[in-house]
Amino acid sequence: MARLMNMSRYYAVVLAMLAIAVIPVTAAAVDDADALKDVTAGKAVFDVTIGDAGKLALYLSIIEETHEGLVRQGVKPDLVVAFRGPAIILVSKNREKVPGRQQAKYDEVALLIKDLKDLGVKLEACSVAARMKKVDTATIYPEIKVVGNTFISLTGYQGKGYAYIPIF
Repeated sequence: MARLMNMSRYYAVVLAMLAIAVIPVTAAAVDDADALKDVTAGKAVFDVTIGDAGKLALYLSIIEETHEGLVRQGVKPDLVVAFRGPAIILVSKNREKVPGRQQAKYDEVALLIKDLKDLGVKLEACSVAARMKKVDTATIYPEIKVVGNTFISLTGYQGKGYAYIPIF
């Protein structure tokens, strides 16, 4: 009986090792070839209204991953991130009202914004949202262009064929 238990454990360990060995191979084979067939430029505008720094950092990192995925699959990224609503507060250098425990997430957002700008992603902030949230537009990160109204901006990008991707 003990020998049978040892054999069962042995096979369980071997199967687990095989499963772990296969995971990277499977992940590497995943792509978006069907959707990107005959596509030369990936045009998307992300409408960002998230008011939580942790969630914003998560989605900005996914946008960065999206850019990298398009490049890896031979598609030229043409991405725009439009910040409006509560997100406008998170893209301001003014942190007077930010609790100390959230400072690290705000730092992460600032770093991701710089990274996205370095990749060539266009970044816009809504002056209407800034006015309504009482955010001085002079405090918006320098990588971000302040526009008159992101509703108009979003309308324009969609009129130019950009995919609309809401993030809220």
